[in-house]
Amino acid sequence: MRPWYVLLLGSCMASTSLAQHEGHTTPEPATAEEQQPADTHAGQAATAEPAAPADPHAGHVMSAEPAAEVDPHVGHTMPVPAADAHQGHDMATMSAGGMPAADQPPPPEAFEGPAHAADRFYDSAEMARTREGLRVENGDFKTLFVMADQFEIRSHDGEDTYIWDAQGWYGGDINKFWFKTEGEGDVDDSPEEIELQALWSHALHPWFDLQAGARVDFESGFERSHLVLGLQGLAPYRFEIDAAAFISDEGDVSARFEGEYDVWLTQRLILQPRVELELAAQDIPERSMGSGLSSGEFGARLHYQFVREFAPYLGVEYERLFSGTADAARLQGKETGGWNVVLGVRSWF
Repeated sequence: MRPWYVLLLGSCMASTSLAQHEGHTTPEPATAEEQQPADTHAGQAATAEPAAPADPHAGHVMSAEPAAEVDPHVGHTMPVPAADAHQGHDMATMSAGGMPAADQPPPPEAFEGPAHAADRFYDSAEMARTREGLRVENGDFKTLFVMADQFEIRSHDGEDTYIWDAQGWYGGDINKFWFKTEGEGDVDDSPEEIELQALWSHALHPWFDLQAGARVDFESGFERSHLVLGLQGLAPYRFEIDAAAFISDEGDVSARFEGEYDVWLTQRLILQPRVELELAAQDIPERSMGSGLSSGEFGARLHYQFVREFAPYLGVEYERLFSGTADAARLQGKETGGWNVVLGVRSWF
């Protein structure tokens, strides 16, 4: 017979085992059909191709375009662009330097103030005297200029004559005293013709002067005086023009036109075409001149400029008498035209 404490211990262990399996259903032994292995394809549709592998991105949200790069300037304060200096300006009227074009009129506001801004702060009479002094010191100084445009010998059929044509002036930019002289004669004799002019010259334009004064002619013991009114200057394309009208002390009216043009072949070699025409409003028997176009000289001289103030030259010139002047020459047994070879020098100081 077992002791009482062994029976008590066995009873406790049996109770514990029953408590662990409480609520579990004990499976019944499987039948023969159930003991066969289960079909792994049961309930699946058979396909000709194996199933596609699982998409590794399944469940991910994909974007149609790559994500934009992060702006490196996010959070930075960007400077505001400077205002356009030409905003509101008509660029069609501006020059390359940003200033108004030279051919455009000044803006209306340019005339709102006084003619001279300093007059607002200083006595206007004192400022006027100051401006006059400045003009005299910087633009009204006196200068002297003398040019021997032609000092030459002409040769025609073995006969040589000398010719001079010189002029000059003394004065300022606006007003000048202008003098001119020309004449001719045989090489071995005294001058046959001398002409002197004394003129007052006033600038009408930066390129042209109005001239007025007196002229005196000396021709083989014959003397005559004239009043002179002329225009001299530089025409467009640098044509040198000298035109004048003359009224003699006998009432005779005549005119003269001279034109020259310098063609710079090199920096020292200059070709100068030249024309001179004389006209008369009536016959002048004392000078053997007929009315209309009286005479003409057409020539060209080739200068070589050793220095700017000295240029020897060689050239040719054709002289021609016209109308009544040619008739008077024929009556005296003289030629009415012909070619001359000229050799001379042009100089100024």
